[in-house]
Amino acid sequence: MHSKGSRIARLPTHLSLVLLTVVAAVSALAGPAAAAPATAGRPVAAAAVAARPTIKYGSHGSAVTYLQQRLIALRYDVGSVDGVFGYNTLHGVYAFQKVQGIGVDGVVGPTTWSKLASPYRPKARYYHGSAAVEINLTKRVLYLTKAGAVTRIVDASPGKSSTPTPTGNFSITRRIDGWRQSDLGLLWRPNYFYRGYAIHGSKSVPTYAASHGCVRVTIAAMNRLWSTLYIGERVHVYR
Repeated sequence: MHSKGSRIARLPTHLSLVLLTVVAAVSALAGPAAAAPATAGRPVAAAAVAARPTIKYGSHGSAVTYLQQRLIALRYDVGSVDGVFGYNTLHGVYAFQKVQGIGVDGVVGPTTWSKLASPYRPKARYYHGSAAVEINLTKRVLYLTKAGAVTRIVDASPGKSSTPTPTGNFSITRRIDGWRQSDLGLLWRPNYFYRGYAIHGSKSVPTYAASHGCVRVTIAAMNRLWSTLYIGERVHVYR
C-alpha cells in the first residue's frame, strides 16, 4: 500500500507543490475551528448578559418574561408569568437581591443579570420530611422547605431592632383566614408561631426590617402561601 506522501511524490513537481500547499492550509484552518467550542462559552455568556436591557418596576416585554421565568425556576415567589414588571415581580427581585448579597434596589441591571446567570442557591438549615418554614432575619427572606430543599423564597420584612422577631424553633399554633386588627395594626391571614408573633400579609413590606416583631410578606404572597401553611408546621427563625 502506498502512503499519501509517496502518491504526491509521483505527481509532476508543480502539482505536488500545489497539493501540499492546499493540505497545509486546510490543516491550519482546522486547528482553531476545533478549539473554538472550548473557549467560546464564557465570552458568549458574558455578551448575553451585557446585551440584556436594564428593567425595573413598570417595564414590560420579553426581558421581563424571561426574568419572571428565571426567578420561578430558582424558586422565588413572583406570582404568574405575564411579561409585566409589577408589584409581585418587584418583591421577587428584592428577595433575589437579598439572597445574593447585592444592592437591594429592585432594578435588574448588569449585576443582577449576572447573578441570575450564575446564582447562589440557598439550602435549608433544618431537615424535615414534611414542609417547614425558615425565616432568615439576616437576609430578610422566608424560605419554604421540604426534605432539606428550599421550595420557595419569599421577600419579607421582619422585626426592627427595637422590636425584634424572636429567634428559635417554633410551630404554627393558630391561623386566621382574614384580617385581624391587632394593637399594632392590621394583619392579613396571620399564622401565629410564638405568642402574638405571626407570619402575615401586610400592605407595607419595605426592603428593611420594619415590623413590630412579626414577619411581614405582601398580601399577594400570603394568598399564595396560605394553602401551604398549616397548624403544627415547624417554623425556624434565625440570623
